[in-house]
Amino acid sequence: MNEFSLEWRKSSFSGAQSECVEVAVGMPGAVPVRDSKNPAGPALVFAAEAWSAFVAGVKGGEFPGA
Repeated sequence: MNEFSLEWRKSSFSGAQSECVEVAVGMPGAVPVRDSKNPAGPALVFAAEAWSAFVAGVKGGEFPGA
């Protein structure tokens, strides 16, 4: 099993109650994502290219109501 030194961060748009997701850096070619309310819980891991496409879509308004 590979061990990675991950640095988790929350969005600057996170609410006062910290209800958001966190993303991590430190896993080559991948972006782990977890629920900020449950940092010890599971994380989803996305290919870095897929995560970048998702973020670009959010910024570009592809997901109304998001």
